[in-house]
Amino acid sequence: MSNILVTGGAGFIGSNLCDYFVKKGHNVTCLDNFSTGHKANIQHLINYHKERFHLIEGDIRDLHTCQRATKGVDFVFHEAALGSIPRSIDNPILTNEVNIGGFLNMIVAARDCGVRRFIFATSSSIYGDNTDLPKRENSIGKLLSPYALTKYVDELYADIFSKLYGLEYIGLRYFNVYGERQDPNSAYAAVIPLFIKQCLTGECPIINGDGSYSRDFTYIDNAIKMNVLAMETENRCAVNQIYNTACGEQTTIRDLIALIKEELGKRQLLPKNVKENYGPVRKGDIAHSQASIEKAKKYLSYLPDTYIVEGIKKTIDWYVYNQRIVCQ
Repeated sequence: MSNILVTGGAGFIGSNLCDYFVKKGHNVTCLDNFSTGHKANIQHLINYHKERFHLIEGDIRDLHTCQRATKGVDFVFHEAALGSIPRSIDNPILTNEVNIGGFLNMIVAARDCGVRRFIFATSSSIYGDNTDLPKRENSIGKLLSPYALTKYVDELYADIFSKLYGLEYIGLRYFNVYGERQDPNSAYAAVIPLFIKQCLTGECPIINGDGSYSRDFTYIDNAIKMNVLAMETENRCAVNQIYNTACGEQTTIRDLIALIKEELGKRQLLPKNVKENYGPVRKGDIAHSQASIEKAKKYLSYLPDTYIVEGIKKTIDWYVYNQRIVCQ
């Protein structure tokens, strides 16, 4: 049994991590200010697992809060961040304050409190204008957004703290993670929950560009698996490394919307006349994204369990049966 801190633990990925570790019998502290996370995502843990789950409502931009949350912790899972490339373009100052300033506070707290390992979320946006496919960890391009820049700075900080202070870290470059609890109602909602919501409610989804852009969509269970492997590995060659967290697949946006409509149609949940529209390409977008997962296979023995077709089925089922969209 370990003492675990999950920052952003009321968010999409963070709450799923909290769930996993509480069920495994670990003591879990969640640090969240609910700026993008939702208390509903962890309410069941607050109600029924008080002996193993503790909530600290606070902001990672406050060093004292970070130090208080990290005291006595074995493993830190740093998920708290302001995501979304468009949001970072709209508000680069706030993105910098949270994603760099907050990250620095957390890694300082981890160093000072002597945590065993600092595991953090980074992003495939770091690959920027690099057109190579699949994307390999040691080859990035010119960054295209403030968000990507903040995540790259986080990776650099982790490397420096490892070399200067001996802090052990693993960074996970998430590739378009999706699944249960991802917010479809945010102004900066990710494409999969947004498309599902629009189709369910009879709206016409808007595709940025001609639909040919592609992504390596990664179901939440695969991301959780990578975090667990990052915590549990005893391979000394595996630590102080950055890993792609993905499936190694490539799905176009056009194929994605077709898959969502097909699955909704099978459930007789697709309203008539739902037809996708096309708009301009978003600023800062990467055209194509597909990960090499060879490094994760080699050092962490990672293999994805859920690919896009099954992942979309599970995601739609969760939104429908939990009424997270149809009752909005």
